[in-house]
Parts: sequence; structure tokens; C-alpha cells
Amino acid sequence: MASATHEKLDDGTIFGIGNPLLDIGAEVPVSLLEGYNLKPNDAILAREEHKDLNETILRDFPNHHFVAGGSTQNTMRAATWLLQQPGVCIYMGCVGQDKYHQLLHDAATLAGLTLSYQVYVDPEGHIQTGTCAVLISGNNRSLVANLGAANHFTIDHLDDPKNCEYIEKAKIFYSAGFFYTVCPEAIMRICEHADKNNKLFCTNLSAPFICEVFGDRLMKSMPYVDYLFGNETESRSFAKHQLKMDTTDVREIAKALSELPKKNTKRSRVVIITQGPDATILAVAGQDIKEFEVKKPLEITDTNGAGDSFVGGFLAYLALGKTHEEAIQAGAYCAFECIQQYGCTYPEKPNFDSTTFTV
Repeated sequence: MASATHEKLDDGTIFGIGNPLLDIGAEVPVSLLEGYNLKPNDAILAREEHKDLNETILRDFPNHHFVAGGSTQNTMRAATWLLQQPGVCIYMGCVGQDKYHQLLHDAATLAGLTLSYQVYVDPEGHIQTGTCAVLISGNNRSLVANLGAANHFTIDHLDDPKNCEYIEKAKIFYSAGFFYTVCPEAIMRICEHADKNNKLFCTNLSAPFICEVFGDRLMKSMPYVDYLFGNETESRSFAKHQLKMDTTDVREIAKALSELPKKNTKRSRVVIITQGPDATILAVAGQDIKEFEVKKPLEITDTNGAGDSFVGGFLAYLALGKTHEEAIQAGAYCAFECIQQYGCTYPEKPNFDSTTFTV
């Protein structure tokens, strides 16, 4: 069944919370990279020498473009795109009081998200909305991220009456692992709400450094996790540092993750580990491990955002009540389309049919 014919979901069915970033992309000459001491194919956090980089892009490259970025926001956009239903996803995070906030708000709204940004007002005016410069040179892509105001989310934003309403209405909650570095208290409150109301809480290992440095925060939420996502590198890092497992076997790790203690015993934990072009692993506690081959496009333009896109497609089909196999197909389709574009973007309309798109 093609996505355009899906039954309509309630607005606000999927709730995401994370670190909002405005992606500012442009095709640039290598000389610009050299001027800022950047490598053609790299991803770094902005340093002092990069403080005017965004303004340089806006001033000197008129073909620049804006994308509502940040891992969880990417996932919400992917789900909205696949479902072709604006308003189905709520997204929450912290932004600054500046022009980048407005640009980000416009880009995310255009993508169909319902937004509830917390606005951080820096008395000294130094902390701005989070950004990520996306510098494309030939087939290379250099990312320079500045988390800025995204680091300043506070739990009291959840107490706003409108946000309480969003939380009450949502059926599926999702946060990428990056947000555990910012406000783990907010995650735990959402975990407890989901558990108390028999809703789904989903999360992502997100990066090896999250698993290593902030893994204790992930472990605290784990009893509440119904769906856990990650890739092979992240899962191995988590197994080594948090589970003290002496193995790199992704199947074995996925099984162990699925069988960690869980508060809501009415349903088993589901673990999905992607492996780039290699088979995706599905582990459901108490069941045999399954593998799904990955469909590869003829040409890959940019793999950044593929994991976020996969989760978006999966959550969209989870919300529709589809099987895990169909949800994996939907996720693989979103990733398939994403890696054929620059940045975490998609064609104007999806063309997904679970009966013909096989992974």
C-alpha cells in the first residue's frame, strides 16, 4: 500500500524531543575550507575560529539553503514526509532569541512539524540557536556544528499547559541519545508518563561517545525503552562500556539489549541495529533474531542523516500499526531516499509501496 493512501493518524501522535539545529548548506570552494582550517570530509564542533562561518555562507553564497536539523528533528521530518500528514509529529527542543530561530522555525514548519520550542534568552547575547554549517565541495561534505541554545533546555518547559496537552495526546515518544547530554530529567519524566499510560517510549544509542560517556543515563532509561535503535558501531560501544560484554557480534549484542530488565512486561523490548549497507538486525526479547537485507541505490550522494531517516520511517509505520517487518521496510525506504540527496532531505513526495520495495 503506497503511503499516500494510508489511514489518517491523529495530530500529535508522535512526540519528539531533542537538540534543534538549523542546517545551513552551500556548495563552496575548497579555498573556503582551507581558510577555516576545515577538512573536506569531516564533522566537528565549531571553534572560536569558526564564529563568523555562518554569516560568511549567508553573505557569499546566495544559493545557500536551510534544513531543520538535529537528529530527533530529522526523524520527525522523515516520519511526516513518509506519512504525508503535517501535524502528526510534535517536536520540542531549545532555541535562541535570534534570526536563526526564525529561520529554523520556518524550515521545520514547512516540513510539517508542530513545534514547541523553548526559547533561551542569553542576557549577554552570545548564545544563539544551534546551527550546523554544511559545506559541500565536490563529493565531500564538511559539517561544523554549534549546539548553542540547544544545550539549555530545562524540564519546566514540560509544565507549560500546551506542552502537557501534547504529552497527554501523544502515543509514541522518541528521543535520540544526544538529548541525554542536555536534560536527562525531561527524558525520565516522559519515560514515566509513557509507562504509566501504556504508551511507547523509543530511543537511540546515537553515537559511540554517548554510549561511553553518557551511557549511565541511557541505562537509567532502559527499563522504560520499548524500541531501541542504533548502528553496529554504537551497539558495540554500548555493549563494551555499559554491559561489559566481550564480543563484537551484533546479533549477540542486540539479543542482550532486548533482554535487559523492562518495567512494562506487557510487551517485549524491540531492538533494531542498522549496519549501513549490511543487513539490519531485529531482536525481540524471547524471539529468534531476524536479519533484513538492505536495498542499495545505484549512486550514494550523502549518507549523513540515513539513521535518523530510518527511525522516522519505522516510527511512522509503527504509528500505523504495521508489523515490525513492514516498519523496517519503511525505515529502509526513507534511508534509501535520504542517501541520494545532499543533507537529510527527501524528494517532494514519497513513492513507497511495501509490496514492491523489498530490503
